[in-house]
Amino acid sequence: MKKNDIIITYGTHISKMVRMVLDKAELALSIPKNARIGIKPNLVVAKTHDSGATTSPLMVEALIQYLQEHGFYDIIILEGSWIGDDTKRAFSISGIEKVAEKYKVPLLDTKDDTYCKIQAGPIEMEISKTALDLDFIITMPVLKGHCQTKITGALKNFKGCLSDKEKRHFHTLGLHRPIAYLNTVLHPGFILMDGLCGDLDFEEGGNPVPMNRIVAGLDPVLIDSYVASAMGYEPDEIDYIKMAAELGVGSMDLEHANLMVLEKDTCPVKTIRSRKVQALAKAVTEKNACSACYANLIQALARLEERGLLSYYKKHPVCIGQTFRDQSGNSLGIGSCTCRFIHSVPGCPPATADILKGLLTGLNTK
Repeated sequence: MKKNDIIITYGTHISKMVRMVLDKAELALSIPKNARIGIKPNLVVAKTHDSGATTSPLMVEALIQYLQEHGFYDIIILEGSWIGDDTKRAFSISGIEKVAEKYKVPLLDTKDDTYCKIQAGPIEMEISKTALDLDFIITMPVLKGHCQTKITGALKNFKGCLSDKEKRHFHTLGLHRPIAYLNTVLHPGFILMDGLCGDLDFEEGGNPVPMNRIVAGLDPVLIDSYVASAMGYEPDEIDYIKMAAELGVGSMDLEHANLMVLEKDTCPVKTIRSRKVQALAKAVTEKNACSACYANLIQALARLEERGLLSYYKKHPVCIGQTFRDQSGNSLGIGSCTCRFIHSVPGCPPATADILKGLLTGLNTK
């Protein structure tokens, strides 16, 4: 696998999806023999995966199965939930504790670890000694929003390797700059991102959007640039992505990234109970849409709402779904299924950024 590769697959058979991605990446070949491997999920709070906040235990299980089948048994799962939450409870509630017990993989609450003071550029940081001593880290962030930094992904996921004191310090520094410098010290060997279900705009969950995708790569800056784009932002709108790129952590060049889609989405949209998503859905006429296409549309509508521009589409909903194949229409259509509409955003699924441009263009023509 190359640094500019991004592997993406869609579906609902999580174990199969993970295995497909790992086989395509040839992960086993990139891990040193007898390596001490750390798996770093995102368990910022003690919630289940369907909240949109935490890493799927099924993904963690499939990863461990793959590693052990390839002869890697020196594995540890490590995490430190945010200040005020209990990591051990998060391990239990999330279902990852059961996975760890099943495969005899130890869990480490980094809040109980010893810390090393490491100079990361101009910032001295307290970082988990275990994390620093690992030979290979597989980070498993969730593709989701964040109330302060807009998104959270691979770069920010290492914040769980800090002491609580250091987490507070990061917030006093404004998060972006220290996150960028943290990634000059901790480096992922592999990124296996949970894009199955992530919150629209809050790291604690509550407004989950099923996206049914898994994303993998080697470059945390490139992966987070993809995350930003998937949520309707330009990567350079997220300061810590731009700063990390400037520090040489990775590349923001999505234009020259090699996107490898293994399987396209064919999963129908399920009822989403989130009130915020339901409010955004009032701007949509959905008929047999696939989940990834619909999720990208919801993300684009959320960005439109942030600009105070959603009201027009609540009166004139956009159309999305396979039922619109071979149909024409005057409304704005989303995806290849609406290609016969007068105005349609192409793609299967279309990118969130392209949908947002289509929505804005539609407003400008009225």
